[in-house]
Amino acid sequence: MKIIVANTAGFCMGVRRAVEIALDAPAKHQKPICTFGPLIHNPQVLDMFAERGVTVLNRIPASGCGTVIVRAHGVPPETKQGLKQAGFTVIDATCPRVAKVQSIIKRHALKGYTTIIIGDENHPEVVSLMGFAGTQGHVVSSMEALAALPPFSQAIVVAQTTQDQTFYQLVRRWVAAHRQDYTVFDTICDSTEKRQEEVRHLARQVNAVVVVGGKQSGNTRRLAQIVAASGTPAFHVETEAELDVEALSNFRRIGITAGASTPNWMIKRVMRAIDQLSLKRARGLRILALRVQRLLLLTNVYVALGAGCLSYAAGLLRRSPVSGAAIGAAVLYVMSMHILNNLTGREEDRYNDPERERFYQRHKTILTAMALSAGGAGLLAAFRMGGSPFWTLLAMSLLGLCYNVRLIPGHWAPALKYRRIRDLPGSKTVLIALAWGVVAAGLPSQALGAGHPLSNLLAMAWVTMIVFCRTAFFDILDIQGDRIVGKETLPILLGIGRSLRLLKYTLAGTLVVLGVAGATGLFTGLAFLLIIGPAALWALILIYEHGTRFPGMQLELFVESLFILTGVLAFAYHLAQ
Repeated sequence: MKIIVANTAGFCMGVRRAVEIALDAPAKHQKPICTFGPLIHNPQVLDMFAERGVTVLNRIPASGCGTVIVRAHGVPPETKQGLKQAGFTVIDATCPRVAKVQSIIKRHALKGYTTIIIGDENHPEVVSLMGFAGTQGHVVSSMEALAALPPFSQAIVVAQTTQDQTFYQLVRRWVAAHRQDYTVFDTICDSTEKRQEEVRHLARQVNAVVVVGGKQSGNTRRLAQIVAASGTPAFHVETEAELDVEALSNFRRIGITAGASTPNWMIKRVMRAIDQLSLKRARGLRILALRVQRLLLLTNVYVALGAGCLSYAAGLLRRSPVSGAAIGAAVLYVMSMHILNNLTGREEDRYNDPERERFYQRHKTILTAMALSAGGAGLLAAFRMGGSPFWTLLAMSLLGLCYNVRLIPGHWAPALKYRRIRDLPGSKTVLIALAWGVVAAGLPSQALGAGHPLSNLLAMAWVTMIVFCRTAFFDILDIQGDRIVGKETLPILLGIGRSLRLLKYTLAGTLVVLGVAGATGLFTGLAFLLIIGPAALWALILIYEHGTRFPGMQLELFVESLFILTGVLAFAYHLAQ
């Protein structure tokens, strides 16, 4: 079974902005925090807000206190004024594209123009637009209703920003033929246009399309209608529990798209559930391979093997003797710390990687034993390397164990924001990269005392930089879930755009280190072969920037395999010498 995920699936700019405003509001504005009407049309997101104390206010009370967030769809101007008069602090999360349409209507209404809105009369966005049109506003949702309107001396035509582009083109042609003096504005959001165009193309590529999103979301329903109109079976679901597994298992190519109010974590859940159908259909060696792949990734064994490969390659780069104890220490330490991180980070995994969260919940005891055993065995391997590596790894292990522990009790400093290491902004990405650099390249050079000091330093820098890029890239993919649970990762601090630029600069630095060190003899000729790894990760980032999505565990497998590839290239180089 092949799964194709639409590049445009998930939050649009306006929804993402509104969600981020609501998530940040409790820390910035007076409580209680509420939204006027549902912030967006997605019940799972609304449930998540409710868990965090952000409730829904459906009508304006005589008096109130706290903060009210205006939904992404916007509200009529009198509603916003009424909330202020009632005593609320009002935070406007109206989508900028909707606000632009409101501005067009307001400007023309003041000049006496009639406004014709093409949309669903009861949709919140249309209600907000009508508030700016006043008594001179008309809502139509069909060509018959449009033709039934009397001619107006001066009028403008606008569309609900999530309107069907094909239908709006019919409206434009009718107006051009029958109401030449009307002014028609292109107000359908370009995100909506791209989403609808892509789903038309997707429907021609696959046997069935799963549309993920709220049943009350107008733009999500339109996506399902577009697919159905193309003749391709459409399945509109809110969660993975609604999937028709029996029907979907009969299709070989399945497309997945999602409405503008559908969060990434819900798309992931549906994506992983459909991906599991491959296991049910697989036979023989293929099903064994898929299950082994899944187990290696979930238990972090695969990523730990990647650490061992980096340690092996770092030794060959520095012309150091290959140390089995050093490679073992790297593998065991990384496996131990990553398992413990997943065991203590299940709150964010609930959104970022629900399959992993369920796996760690079901096998908590076994995985805890694995983590402690691997940690102990790693320390034993480091002890065989010498006293200095042992004490270094012990200090790193204790630091890793303390990562989620409250080091400063609340009664000592009640107002202190940072009580744990994990509370420090960006600490996860930086500390993981430094830990890998030390254990994969620092400890072996410390134990063996071989190689030029600058070679040792550059080898550790190479490992640290490439692991930093790997970890930060995953943080970018998990930004929605991390923001929900309050983790201040680098992408949350810097934004996705700046974070991607930082990764490119870091990868460029990695290429420079390998190239210059290889050319000057500080590294062996293996350095030129290892350029493949960062170059491939750079290519993946470029593909991501263009909107391509990878279903199931394919992306994680690809990234982690780059480290395995490093080990394979190093071994091939060793054999060739």
